[in-house]
Amino acid sequence: MCTLEKRGDLFLLTLTGDDEHRFHPDTIASVLSLLEQAKSQSTRGSVLITTAQGKFFSNGFDLAWAQAAGSQTGAVNRMHQMVESFKPVIAALFELPMPTIAALNGHAAASGLMFALSHDYVFMRNDRGVLYMSEVDLGLPLPDYFAAMFAAKIGTSIARRELLLSGKKIKGEEAVALGIVDSAAHDSVEGVVEATVSLGESLAAKKWNGEVYASIRKSLYPGLCAMLSLTAKIAASP
Repeated sequence: MCTLEKRGDLFLLTLTGDDEHRFHPDTIASVLSLLEQAKSQSTRGSVLITTAQGKFFSNGFDLAWAQAAGSQTGAVNRMHQMVESFKPVIAALFELPMPTIAALNGHAAASGLMFALSHDYVFMRNDRGVLYMSEVDLGLPLPDYFAAMFAAKIGTSIARRELLLSGKKIKGEEAVALGIVDSAAHDSVEGVVEATVSLGESLAAKKWNGEVYASIRKSLYPGLCAMLSLTAKIAASP
């Protein structure tokens, strides 16, 4: 499902297996638990890198599980359960006292893309993988904190339109041009992970105070953090 490995100052969170890494309630709970573990073990210089195995980074919520409820009401209730239980995962990433980097090994769609954008840096491949917000194609409304995330993290209305209102599957070079990801100059899983590890090591060398880092991060996105019930406060020693 997912693992957390510590390599010196780096925490490597990996969505394991060759499936689509759908966010089922059990997966959501597992990711949240590992983020809490990373937070509890963090020190000055800690950095989180998140990646996945296989073709997908994450293809979003587990829609099959929702539809297996057996009724429209049951499916809606299960979707609501996933949307609400996923919010603490996003909040945990914003509160994590360390820089965070997403290394997209493949496709990132819907809540999978939301998960990626919750990191401070996003790297993707140029040979495989797309960014795709499927809600407009599936006829699903965008949760309020999703909308707040895209407004906070994606700087132009044109980029938000292309991502959210076109049903377009955006490849690496276009994602960089639109300001959605930081880099797409990598032609393999190994390449994108190596690039994020290199960045992670350079950030770790700064030995920043993690609580201050997290507070500054939260202060950059006041509207989103208010929706996530987070506050930016600094109570740290030099």
